[in-house]
Amino acid sequence: MFEAQDIKIRFDYSDPEAEDILRCLNTLYSTKEGTQPLDRNFGLNWAFIDKPLPVAQQEYAFEVIKKTREYETRVRVREVTYEFDESNGKMTPVVTLGRGDKG
Repeated sequence: MFEAQDIKIRFDYSDPEAEDILRCLNTLYSTKEGTQPLDRNFGLNWAFIDKPLPVAQQEYAFEVIKKTREYETRVRVREVTYEFDESNGKMTPVVTLGRGDKG
C-alpha cells in the first residue's frame, strides 16, 4: 500500500531554517493538487495512487522533485527512496534534501 501522506523528509545538511522548510514541505506534499483556491497548481497530483507500484514510485518522485523546485527553492531533492513495512504492507516515501538555489 502506497501512503503518500506518511512521508519522511531528511536533510543532508544542517540549516537553522530546517523547521520552517519541513513545515512548508509537509504542507506541499500532503495537499492534493487543485484544492488550493488561489493556486490550483499547489500540491501533488495524486494520479499515481492507482498505478502499479513501480509506476507510482516514479510518478510520485517526479511530482516531489517538480513541486519542490517550484515552491521551495531553499532546498533541492537529492533522492526519493521508499521504506517498506512487511508487517502491514505499507510503503513510506523518504525524501532526502540538499541545499537549494536560495540556501
